[in-house]
Amino acid sequence: MILDFRRNRVESNTVFIMGEEVEVVEEYRHLGVHLDNRLDWRKNNKAAYKKGYSRLHFLRTLRSFNVCSKMLQIFYKSVDESVISSAIVCWGSSIRSRDLKRLNSLIKKADSVLGMTVEPLEEIMQRRILQRIKKIMDNPEHSLHKTVRQRKSVFSQRLLQFRCNTDRYWRSFLPTAIVIYNNSLMT
Repeated sequence: MILDFRRNRVESNTVFIMGEEVEVVEEYRHLGVHLDNRLDWRKNNKAAYKKGYSRLHFLRTLRSFNVCSKMLQIFYKSVDESVISSAIVCWGSSIRSRDLKRLNSLIKKADSVLGMTVEPLEEIMQRRILQRIKKIMDNPEHSLHKTVRQRKSVFSQRLLQFRCNTDRYWRSFLPTAIVIYNNSLMT
């Protein structure tokens, strides 16, 4: 897959790896995450909604069997929430509001089945991104460690934001992680 964000796309030449021609594709599914050559996450969000909705049926079935609420919560976390928020660190910061509302409506349906309030997708995303940026900061072997360490302010523990004008950049992992990390320092 070749990621190309130019308005006027140029036909790419054939790609050879170790002497063999490699097919160039526009979409690819890797570990359950749908990727496309524009890094548009619509197809991934649609697939997550579809999977989550189908697994909500099992949660309702368990409730009809009078399974205790603690077991329902464990089932929801392991089966439904894990599907809805799979790889959310990658795509969560660039989710469209329409897709976010759709996935949150699915979570609200799970709320009603469980009989309790469940964490909305935004909070799941923020919690996981914060965990990931902290792991990156603690692991000197990580490829982003040096980049993040260089963003640390001399005067405080805050991370300084990068300067960039493109919207695509602001909806990516690192700027979002820096904002979430700085906000966590304030609370």
